[in-house]
Amino acid sequence: MPGILEWRPPTLPDLFDWFETGLGGFPAWRGVAGAHGIRIEEQVTDEGYCLRAELPGLDEDKDIQLDITHGVLSLRAERSEETKGRHHSEFRYGTFARSVRLPQGAQEDQVKAEYKDRILAVTVPIAGAEKAPVTRIEVRRAE
Repeated sequence: MPGILEWRPPTLPDLFDWFETGLGGFPAWRGVAGAHGIRIEEQVTDEGYCLRAELPGLDEDKDIQLDITHGVLSLRAERSEETKGRHHSEFRYGTFARSVRLPQGAQEDQVKAEYKDRILAVTVPIAGAEKAPVTRIEVRRAE
């Protein structure tokens, strides 16, 4: 019948999981087929480039791997957890991965990483990290 709309359930994928942009302006990628993404926040502070990643329930000694190759910081985490009860058992597992391009001047040999309260914090000093001058650009309405 013309004029009648067919209702379909919403199927909106999380587009931000498909394409997330790293601080360096290049797309970030997972790097591992079948791996889940890791939610991160990143910023440049007086200490340098800072990345915080939410990684609950992991052992920092055996479950988290950090690498830097050609200016790209890669984070990989693997979780395996099993709960057994008298009549019930349950397990959860998965591989998580995320890669981000480091800013120009990142001092890769001075990276520090700490894992506390389910958050991995990575700090990378930046050479010449004085704040760049801000140039304000006027935005005009197009005619």
